[in-house]
Amino acid sequence: MLTVFYPARSTRGYRRAPQMTARAAESFKGFAAYYHHLPAGVDWSATLTHSYADAPPAPGSRPVLLYSPGGTDPRTLGTGLAEDLASHGYVVVTIDHPGETSEVDIPGSELRTIQIPPTTPTDPVLSRLMMSTRFADVRFVLSQLKALGLPLDLRRIGIYGHSAGGSTAAQGLYENRAIKSAVNLEGYLDFLPLQPGEPDELYPIAQHGSDRPLLLAGTDGFRDARFDSSWSALLAHRGPVRRTEVAHANHWVFTDLGALAPQLQAAGLMTAEDRTSQVGAVDPAISVPLIRRTVRSFFDRTLKR
Repeated sequence: MLTVFYPARSTRGYRRAPQMTARAAESFKGFAAYYHHLPAGVDWSATLTHSYADAPPAPGSRPVLLYSPGGTDPRTLGTGLAEDLASHGYVVVTIDHPGETSEVDIPGSELRTIQIPPTTPTDPVLSRLMMSTRFADVRFVLSQLKALGLPLDLRRIGIYGHSAGGSTAAQGLYENRAIKSAVNLEGYLDFLPLQPGEPDELYPIAQHGSDRPLLLAGTDGFRDARFDSSWSALLAHRGPVRRTEVAHANHWVFTDLGALAPQLQAAGLMTAEDRTSQVGAVDPAISVPLIRRTVRSFFDRTLKR
């Protein structure tokens, strides 16, 4: 399942799209409470986006960005950044990874929910299967872009993602010459070792570097030895790769939770501790425009010039 965000010619007469469908929202509640410490009473299908469903696209051929969400997160948690990029002239294709994602609402079919075991992030075999499937998903979506029926400039394709999606974006850049630049929002760049005591196995992009622009964006609240070593391995190569960091922030500040968690805390629906564990203490008035500007300016430099 994909959501495609694009500049519209007109929105008059079209309905604003919800962040999630009713089926997806109902399923997401339990996942969100357990995984993100979010209140179970939020109706995510009543949360309206700034997009209008099926509005006619504005004329003109536009660069394309693919978005891969974090491990088990739905594509809908990346709506805010996708809308911002679309409002500045990009066509943004957000991707769900069925079987891994918390829920995937496929019209005319049963709701797909998580099928991978909760041990996957620490299981070297399952985690490789998960990431290899994500890499294949990117290849498949690239092969189907023409079928979207939108005026796309397929000479200018970028990719970005959060956490496991950031890992997917970085390796997707390495594997697919059609992708011209990528943003990794705090994703590891290695596989866990198959045998105890062995070192982690770096992704090919971390082993060999990149000859196309790649931005590594992290936070000061999400750091460990594996993270630092895999990023340092990539940065040791010569090439158009740079790194930036958001201060007083934590891992999910790159998602819609960066804007939503502080509101939930202010409403008394989320503790300060849970808010900090998810997005950090940073003021969303600082973090949201900073992240949007950082990602957008990177793609403006690497795809629009």
